[in-house]
Amino acid sequence: MSTDKVTFLTNWHATPYHAPLYLAQAKGYFKEEGIKVALLEPNDPSDVTEIIGTGKVDLGFKAMIHTLAAKARNFPVQSIGSLLDEPFTGVVYLKDSGITTDFRTLKGKRIGYVGEFGKIQIDELTSHYGMTPDDYTAVRCGMNVSKAIIKGEIDAGIGLENVQMVELEEWLSAQGRPKDDVQMLRIDELAELGCCCFCTILYIGNEKFLAENPEKVRSFLRAVKKATDFVLAEPEKAWAEYVDFKPVMGTALNRKIFERSFAYFSKDLKNVKRDWEKVTKYGKRLGVLDESFEPNYTNSYLEWTLSGESSDPTGDQKRIAQLQKDVAASGGFHRLQAEVKA
Repeated sequence: MSTDKVTFLTNWHATPYHAPLYLAQAKGYFKEEGIKVALLEPNDPSDVTEIIGTGKVDLGFKAMIHTLAAKARNFPVQSIGSLLDEPFTGVVYLKDSGITTDFRTLKGKRIGYVGEFGKIQIDELTSHYGMTPDDYTAVRCGMNVSKAIIKGEIDAGIGLENVQMVELEEWLSAQGRPKDDVQMLRIDELAELGCCCFCTILYIGNEKFLAENPEKVRSFLRAVKKATDFVLAEPEKAWAEYVDFKPVMGTALNRKIFERSFAYFSKDLKNVKRDWEKVTKYGKRLGVLDESFEPNYTNSYLEWTLSGESSDPTGDQKRIAQLQKDVAASGGFHRLQAEVKA
């Protein structure tokens, strides 16, 4: 029996960068499209692709590397769009930990990670720096990396520039310490990937649901695109409305995370072909994808004109790194104006 309901599972509890999703609900955009969307939060972020892959939930959020790995494990999931493009991801540490910009200083340290792929990434990197996985202690922290660093349970942990870095900067500030006492060893630079796209946050769906409900999927994406347009055009108003809808968002820390996420929001929601090719190649290098694996994404449900790919992605990475430093220092809402291929 066909219904107008859609179930959507986020990649963790409500987070500032989830604003377009929750605002599509709050502003009635889903209702305008004739669909009822149930927004769900997981108890464990590691379960998201399995829950969607087994058809218990229709759609959700997940990072690119996990979406690829889920498909490789025969969970029928596919990316239908992007929420956050290439948020900087890496090993986050405090200066007094004894860790420096030299990866080899991780030797003998306790490194926290979210899910199994964080450990796989660090393990693989050790081979490039004359180390082995036995040279550090892996500690599974889930989404509590910042808390574990603060409590001294780990020396460093894998985190996002727009989330864990902000959490630690604010904690340092409250301690009267400089915010730049928190640093990041970016995984994309250590692994020479040329992009931080493995952690791009995607809209994903169960393949059977997508195939049987194409109009419902298009309706969903039109609604979140409209909400994304609102966020990018009027971030102050969007944040106020998000906090009104989700009062738990109403903290100074969450406001700062929202500001730091602003530059990463995908304007047109497209899956970037170059990024998928790079991360698929990286997945094969990590041993989580076999050599014949084909990327599991589509832009076919996006009905608007998609922008071209950047003509200088490497330069964009450098410019956005500086832009994010400026936002960290002064706050506000800023985005990169990328040049695109003709």
